Amino acid sequence: MGLLSWKFIRILLSGIFLFHGFCHPLPQIASELHYTFVHEATSAPAVLYYDYIIVGGGTSGCPLAATLSENATVLVLERGGSPYGNTNITNIGNFVASISDTSPNSPSQSFISEDGVYNTRARVLGGGSSLNAGFYTHASADFVKESGWSEKLANASYEWIEKKVVFEPTMLQWQSAVRNGLIEAGVSPYNGFTYDHVSGTKIGGSIFDADGHRHTAADLLEYAKPRNILVYLHATVLKILFTGKGRPWARPRAYGVTFEDDSGTRHTAFLNRNLWSEIILSAGAIGSPQLLMLSGIGPAYHLRAHGIPVVLDHPMVGQGMADNPMNLLFVPSPVPVEVSLIQVVGITQFGSFIETASGLTFAYSWAQGFVRDYELSLNKTGQQSILTPEAMARAVETVNSLVNATLKGGIILEKVTGPRSTGDLKLRTTNPNDNPSVKFNYFKDPEDLKKCVQGMKTIINIINTKAFSKFRYKHVPVQALISLMANLPVNLRPRHSTTTISLEQFCIDTVMTIWHYHGGCQVGKVIDRKYRVRGVDGLRVIDSSTFLGSPGTNPQATVMMLGRYMGRMMMRERITKWKAY
Repeated sequence: MGLLSWKFIRILLSGIFLFHGFCHPLPQIASELHYTFVHEATSAPAVLYYDYIIVGGGTSGCPLAATLSENATVLVLERGGSPYGNTNITNIGNFVASISDTSPNSPSQSFISEDGVYNTRARVLGGGSSLNAGFYTHASADFVKESGWSEKLANASYEWIEKKVVFEPTMLQWQSAVRNGLIEAGVSPYNGFTYDHVSGTKIGGSIFDADGHRHTAADLLEYAKPRNILVYLHATVLKILFTGKGRPWARPRAYGVTFEDDSGTRHTAFLNRNLWSEIILSAGAIGSPQLLMLSGIGPAYHLRAHGIPVVLDHPMVGQGMADNPMNLLFVPSPVPVEVSLIQVVGITQFGSFIETASGLTFAYSWAQGFVRDYELSLNKTGQQSILTPEAMARAVETVNSLVNATLKGGIILEKVTGPRSTGDLKLRTTNPNDNPSVKFNYFKDPEDLKKCVQGMKTIINIINTKAFSKFRYKHVPVQALISLMANLPVNLRPRHSTTTISLEQFCIDTVMTIWHYHGGCQVGKVIDRKYRVRGVDGLRVIDSSTFLGSPGTNPQATVMMLGRYMGRMMMRERITKWKAY
């Protein structure tokens, strides 16, 4: 199979397999929301003044901005464009196309971690919620407690989001079979449909509605007060401005930012001079620590190596980077399957989450190659082929006559919770448009590897259950499926013999991202419990970079909740400061 073919398989695996959500087959386009306060940054004046400046209109930035606009002026600077009117985003059937788009202004920006694992960061209003497959579930009660959040306010913030963008998915045959297989394999009890994070098997929520329309964090801007908010698109923040630079006795204070529009013109946004004005970084787990460093806050030795004047030596910026490792098996089906993404989740007692997707779509130029390589994989293991020559000919004819071909089957995956293994983020260049160097150190902690092995054993048990029997070829052993995945170039890591590969080695060789990376600006290390950057004034970080672990089985609900939650907390602080003044 050619390099281009492998590239597309990798795109599929890092798209359909990695995002969670409910997939409805109807290719309809969501109606565009017309916000009077959203504009291209090229229309911005040279100088602006606002009470709050939010860098990043993503999954946390949008609910935060909408909340703060209730009684203050808010400027949102988003480096990407609008999700509305982009059919690759709004149409659920096309979402793989949006994450495989490599054009300069695409909504996604790909990168490869130092571990050799393919990944993508969002570059669009709404952030990851505009690209993912929409699975929605709360953090666990323990996560909320350990974060120091008010349970009452957290629940109210979740509900605020759910009124606007969350739906209950419809269960079809494949998802139902895996659900029943999970229960039969011992992942119990069955908890039905719930947003709660509880042990056992459950159905989660989705940000896709019944017609397959995507609803994103950008939709939460409907809550905003239009006269108090301004959002600029394609506005790339270059650095945060601080007073007190170069004076050891003066505590640095953030007072503005410089940003660049698509034409290369620079603008400056300043904070209004009042007690509560602040700059908030909501640029995500990659963008927030990167921008802190570019602004002079980070490990002094690293900043000086890049010629960046040090505002504050902060060694923990960029530390604690983590990504939940994911591994999976592709399971060919003897009967047609529906197109679906993750709706069912098995939350195990040992720290692995089991999920599934079905009806995977491949472009014709590489569907042929995948079928051929699957045949070769079976032949190497001495197993009977699942496709006769006549069936192969029909498959090739189908993929040549259509733009796309849907293979019968699906995937069952496991994700390691936590994880315990962490890495770091460092600058490559001083250009904010460039990806920094990121290392996650997958499976560095043996506890993570142990959880992966247990998760893979659970997947094998599910495949062998009576509940799932309709969707598997009885004469194809699970070892053949393991060999297939071990042969696919899902990452750039070294490969080992597939005939003798252990589950431990399988986990290490075939690890993939599930896009749940976090860390870099963690609570208690870079920021305090009120999300204020330690050692400086007027600056907070509110996004997934602050997490010590990934919440729930998917973080997007909690990242949105955090934006609303902290917006409410900051409003209360403002009232207190106003009364004191």
